[in-house]
This record gives sequence, structure tokens and C-alpha cells, in this order.
Amino acid sequence: MVARYERIAAELRDDILGGAYPVGSQLPSEAELAARYSAARGTVRQAIAVLIAEGLIGSRQGARRVVLGNTPSQSFAELHSFAQWAKANGLRVGGRVISQTPRAARGAEAERLACGEVLEVLRLRTLEGEPVLIERTVYAGWIAPAVAALPPDCDSVTQALYDSVGLVFAYGEHLIDAVAAGASDARLLGVRRGSPLLRQRRITTTYEGRPVEWSDDRYRAGSVTFSIRNSIGSNPLVRQAGDLRLGD
Repeated sequence: MVARYERIAAELRDDILGGAYPVGSQLPSEAELAARYSAARGTVRQAIAVLIAEGLIGSRQGARRVVLGNTPSQSFAELHSFAQWAKANGLRVGGRVISQTPRAARGAEAERLACGEVLEVLRLRTLEGEPVLIERTVYAGWIAPAVAALPPDCDSVTQALYDSVGLVFAYGEHLIDAVAAGASDARLLGVRRGSPLLRQRRITTTYEGRPVEWSDDRYRAGSVTFSIRNSIGSNPLVRQAGDLRLGD
């Protein structure tokens, strides 16, 4: 059952993404929203907190909340897959495997994934029917058979692996930068060659620290944003120079 605050957040999110509240405009006050939805102000506050975490509205206290953006935002506060995030936000997600190749681990892959054999998967993801993400994922040999057995149009590999073999993607390390679209990326995403793409590279492990996957994910510009909240006392965001620790 969906919580009341989640339903309110979903309606406000739809209004923002649909243009009812343009970037720079103000949301109604908590009192006005509480009256509109016949909800307690505490419930409205919870809904507002969801939209703040997604980067859609500002977090300044005391004044009406200002709309900061109208692009869906994925938070790194918790480890969720692209499909899990999309579904939690009421967005229609899809995917299809372009290619799937078992092979020997190359270069640093053997060290990252602690294995000699891997499964390389090229997957195209869609959001609301539009191509938005290319995933180039290399899976460790121990989980490769379970991945290979999934249907090509599986919308959530994370959920499917949990359902089939009980795998939990517990820890992730992410590197984020921008790259230019090559010929293949441009064709799959429907953009011009050389267009900017947001790249997220990640390595994911189980609770026990066993490596599961190493992935290079490339998002079409304007399709999503990432939300990272920090403070003077807690800073999950680490800047690195061009020679990135996890490499290409």
C-alpha cells in the first residue's frame, strides 16, 4: 500500500515535470497543500522532503519552496538500480539487450571482479519510451549464468537476480564525469555524434564484499540528474583529478 505522503509527492512531481510549476516558481505553502490534499502538515512535509531529495525543489526553511528543476533526479543516498528508481517515481522504464558476450577478463577487470571469466552485456534503457541510457556492464563469472538466463527485455536486472538467486547489490562506488557520444552511443540514443553524455562508472558488491559487476553507464543529456546532499559535517562527494582511481 502506497503511503499518503508518497501519493502527494507523486502528484506534485507530476505537476512539476508537466510544467504546472515551472523552474523558478514557488509551490503553494504547506498549509495550502495540506488543505488541498486534506492531509496533516506533517504528511505534506514528508512529501516535500521526497522532492527535495530528488533535487526538484529547494530546501530553504521558512519560505515557500522554489522549483529548481523539471528533470527526474536520482539520489545516491541509497543504492538503487535505474529501474528501481524509475518505478519508485512512477516512471515507465524499459530495456533490451543489444549484445551479450562471455569472455576472459581483460586488464584491471580481473582484479576488480576477482575472477578470470566474465559476461559483458550491452543494454539500452528507456524512460517513458525514450532511449536515455546505455549500460556496458561486465559481470563476474560466478553470477554470469544467472544474468545470461534473464530475458533480453528484463526491465530490472537487480530485482530479477534477487528473485531468482537471492542476490543483493549491497555496496556501490560511483565515478561521474562527462564524455562525448561516439558513433555507437549516438545511434542508440538518437543524438548527434559528439553530443555530451553523463557517464557513471560503478563497481557493486554483495554484503560480504564479493564483486558483482563493473559498469560504464552513459545517460543522454537532459534525461536525468543526480542528487547528492552533503553538509559541513558529512560529505559523501569526493572530487578526484583526471587520473581516476578505478580507471576506464
